Amino acid sequence: MKTDHKLTFKITNLIGNHPKQIVCLFTLLLITATLFFGKHIAENTQDIWLLIIGQADTYQSIVVWQWRASRLFAALIIGAALGISGAVFQSLVRNPLGSPDITGFNVGAFTGVLLSIALFGNLYWLSVFGAILGGLFSALLVYIFAYRDGHSGFRLIIVGIAISATLSAFNQWLILSVSLETAMTAALWSAGTLNGMTWSRILPAAVLIAVFIACAFLLNTCMKLLEMGDDTAAALGVSVNKTRLILMFVGVALTAVATAITGPIAFIALAAPQIARRLENSASISLGSSALVGSLLLLSADFIAQHSWEGSTLPVGLITVSLGGIYLVYLIIREGKK
Repeated sequence: MKTDHKLTFKITNLIGNHPKQIVCLFTLLLITATLFFGKHIAENTQDIWLLIIGQADTYQSIVVWQWRASRLFAALIIGAALGISGAVFQSLVRNPLGSPDITGFNVGAFTGVLLSIALFGNLYWLSVFGAILGGLFSALLVYIFAYRDGHSGFRLIIVGIAISATLSAFNQWLILSVSLETAMTAALWSAGTLNGMTWSRILPAAVLIAVFIACAFLLNTCMKLLEMGDDTAAALGVSVNKTRLILMFVGVALTAVATAITGPIAFIALAAPQIARRLENSASISLGSSALVGSLLLLSADFIAQHSWEGSTLPVGLITVSLGGIYLVYLIIREGKK
């Protein structure tokens, strides 16, 4: 029994001292399993080595480097985008419930994509543009209706939930109003999925996501100052309202681009920043750690989606909703006790 306690203490201590390294290690292991796990792909380490050096069977190479690798890369970059987006909004509202999932910005992005599909067809870049406009529109609504001599984090969340419910009802009406083919496309996409991901689809969006991630890191110092309070941030030279609006735009854009590619994937943005903060045992939210945890969470959910049901692949959104709902209940109970 004492040995078990000592082992548990050592593991906890190791994770506490090296959180980023542990997350990176788990991510690398999951990357290996995602690429090479499965029948007729890699039976042993020699098969893996042949795949790496490009001397494997043509079928194996296509499956691993064209299909699986593009899906893997999409999970990593979109998970990072959602993690950083959640970190930005939770920092701005100073509340762990303040994520795009709860405040309705991803639902607004979904509305933008649905309108784009209904009006112009399923055109990729128009869907991305529509998602960004829809996310910004929902953010503007929340910002306007939540304003009462300033912005309260709790009020932003409550208004966001109301806007999200309204937009969800509008989305359902829109799906019922369009043609059957369009409705089926929208319904499949709305579950949130990485199925059918290709390099030609993810690479242009990855460039856009990388630009917004870079903007978030450039604004990281200002974001930390805003966490100290508006008066303190203003005294230290930060243009409070301008910086908050720019950060909101970056956060919405990250969520919107991710939503345009995969459909709405819930709870990654909500959970990743809080898990990262607890791993680092820090009072503030780290963008880098949130990105790492977001990538790991989405990659894990997608691995479960691919291998949990033999013969078929589930939409990753179903997995994140199932697991994230439990986390949301815990978070609400925890916040209610404060």
